[in-house]
Amino acid sequence: MPQSLLATDGYKFSMAEAGWPLRKETFYYSHRKGGPQVMPLDLDAYVRKLLPVPRPEDYAFLARHDYEMGVGFKAAIQRTDRLTVRAVPRGALFFPREPILTLTGPSALVSWLEPLLLQLNYRIQVATLALQDREALARALATVTCEEEKRIALETLDQVGVKAMPIRVDAEGYHQRVRAQVKELVDIVEDPARIFEVGLRAATCLEQHELALKACQEAGVQRTSNVEGARVLGMTPVGTMGHEHVQRYGSDDAAFRAMHERRPQRSSYLLDTFDTLTSGIPAAYKLISEEPQGGDSIRFDSGNKKLQYLYAVTRARDMGIHPVLILEDGLDAQMTREFEELRRQVGWEPTEQFYGYGGHIVARTMTNPLTRDRVAAIYKLSCTGATAVMKFGNELAEGKQSIPGTPVIFRRRTGSGPLGLVGQAGEPTPQGYLPLMEAPPDSPSLMGTEGLTPEQQRIGYTAATQALVESLTRRHFPQGR
Repeated sequence: MPQSLLATDGYKFSMAEAGWPLRKETFYYSHRKGGPQVMPLDLDAYVRKLLPVPRPEDYAFLARHDYEMGVGFKAAIQRTDRLTVRAVPRGALFFPREPILTLTGPSALVSWLEPLLLQLNYRIQVATLALQDREALARALATVTCEEEKRIALETLDQVGVKAMPIRVDAEGYHQRVRAQVKELVDIVEDPARIFEVGLRAATCLEQHELALKACQEAGVQRTSNVEGARVLGMTPVGTMGHEHVQRYGSDDAAFRAMHERRPQRSSYLLDTFDTLTSGIPAAYKLISEEPQGGDSIRFDSGNKKLQYLYAVTRARDMGIHPVLILEDGLDAQMTREFEELRRQVGWEPTEQFYGYGGHIVARTMTNPLTRDRVAAIYKLSCTGATAVMKFGNELAEGKQSIPGTPVIFRRRTGSGPLGLVGQAGEPTPQGYLPLMEAPPDSPSLMGTEGLTPEQQRIGYTAATQALVESLTRRHFPQGR
């Protein structure tokens, strides 16, 4: 069955309209943690099966919900022949922070793929655990959320040649746990309209996420980032801006203005691509102060959100503005209680503070431990046009700094040095290494880490990648971080 154009997050459509949908861009997929992992499938073929087939009724639905798409997006989403896939081969072993997949193509198309590609982490985790510890795998897969999650597990086991074990589907149990989780959140904030769901990227598959959305509806939550889920269930799709939008423009001010001035709907300004306090909040407030009745919002995403929140409220009052405040990224019930208490202490109105939940609703309610958070799967913009870009984030200690350029992996074969080097497409292969993304599938030379210490398994940068990182850091932080 063709993939629906709507099977992605709402902010992908708003960012395409406020950006350059036909521009050539590169994104990469990586796991930030989880130890050595194995790739069980042909990534090129896998990616191409995910590509959408748009229908007129898809565009009509988007238009009814303030996501009317222009001719640039419609052309970009059809240009699948311009998609270049660079990926580690089937059977390859890879390590945390290695860019195991890069996609280059029209901006709107390669951006659109993010939520579905991030669900790849489940297949990888099943394959890796199957080859490491079959007893642990049997425990992990004893009960799953839906038939599609079970099908994916069985397909993956077949791909790595491991005999299937009994897997029970408990959709009703999962549904009840999600509903209870959402009801607790609604009880805390006292109004389901103050909550929206953003968990498509935390799901193992589309069927699981639809189950979660049905439970959200029963608890009163009617807004979701999953546009296809919103269409199927009669919910409202939401989403304005992600880090890629700010990276494209190279500054918070330019990115925020592009969204504000190219879409008539209210905007939500994401604060932390470079630095929340010194860049994100000042840029957002400058724009909001020019049109204080516009109803725009600011969204906190990483770092010390309580400190950021207090600074934002104080600064807003000094400037005489009243932005809507949105909190996401790792929120749970306890954090929600704390931010509701903060809201009451500072006197912010309930109708001007909202919460978005992803993994807390969708993944923490799973009995299966193989979640996206377990490996910290990411999909990041690394090059827009001819310009390499990075996400820096608020705190380098969080490890959320992304890789710039068109990254590839070099794997050490002889000599000393890091086991893996993150290089750039087109640069010469360093001595003693092989270009992993050009290696044949199932090559024995790519398997196994026996006898290697953690230090020997470390991942480094080539000189070309390091130069890009240093150049971008100086550009955005001339005074240092």
